[in-house]
Amino acid sequence: MRVAILMDGGFTRVMGRAAGYQYNPDFIVALADCAVETPEVLHRVLYYDCAPYNGTLPLPVSGVEKEFNASGQWLDELARRNLFAVRRGVLKFRGFVPKKIPVSPRALSDGDFKPSFEQKGVDMRIGLDMAVLAANRSVDRIILISNDTDCVPAMKHVRKAGLQLVLGKLANQTPPHELVVHADIVREVAFPQPDEGSTD
Repeated sequence: MRVAILMDGGFTRVMGRAAGYQYNPDFIVALADCAVETPEVLHRVLYYDCAPYNGTLPLPVSGVEKEFNASGQWLDELARRNLFAVRRGVLKFRGFVPKKIPVSPRALSDGDFKPSFEQKGVDMRIGLDMAVLAANRSVDRIILISNDTDCVPAMKHVRKAGLQLVLGKLANQTPPHELVVHADIVREVAFPQPDEGSTD
């Protein structure tokens, strides 16, 4: 049985780091391996994420300009891994938000705020790839690792087209009801052991 894994990078990054893992290509590849079960044969992993934000922004209190210039080279490295394809969305800056709620009544500083970014275009790319896989029948089963209910219309389409839809449930994740009811199988996907994906 041929399977494709569709992995939401923003979601898996949050879950992996919360579990104490360093989020890097080795961890992502090992996590994908953990999602496949016998007698499934991996056709391809489609990984969806955004490169880090690059640009200069004025800080919220001082107005001093801060440069964001993190490297997205790790996405290029991941794309070179066997059976991996990277689909890139765009990271948009949405303003600065308080690090703690409620906000302290004392005088605030730049250190009390953190930048807020939003991924754009990721769920659309997931939906398009699911539709293509359903149309060309290159796989028998799709394994979706995501917590985004925007995927529901694509999940319905895949099942109507005759493919099976597996929802990968990561450790400590409670998938939304909307995703569970539109999956054929909900599969526990364990995080890789330390020798499979580096931990902090």
